[in-house]
Amino acid sequence: MAAGPGFLIGAIGCLLLAHAAYSTIQYRGVLKILEEEFSGPPFNVVIEILLGLGLSMWAALSVPGNFSSILPDSDENVMFPLPANLDFMIFNHRGRVLPRDADLKLTI
Repeated sequence: MAAGPGFLIGAIGCLLLAHAAYSTIQYRGVLKILEEEFSGPPFNVVIEILLGLGLSMWAALSVPGNFSSILPDSDENVMFPLPANLDFMIFNHRGRVLPRDADLKLTI
């Protein structure tokens, strides 16, 4: 787990988004009491949403690390040998945890 400044900024961004959601719900509750129609969140909540979104997106792009090159001529590319017969490639999947008995019947 990365405990750098990017992770902290991402957490602050998520908290800002959660607070903006709570503020919007509270604002709608006040409007129901006053019997007014909801036309949108207040300006300060919109600013809070945009700031939280920006911080969260910045953290999502900076915390995982550097981007890898996808250029075909790059020296960073690694070629993995594949088997000659690609028709029967086996991948790990969740089916291995299911029971292997074919005689199971669904009782309702």
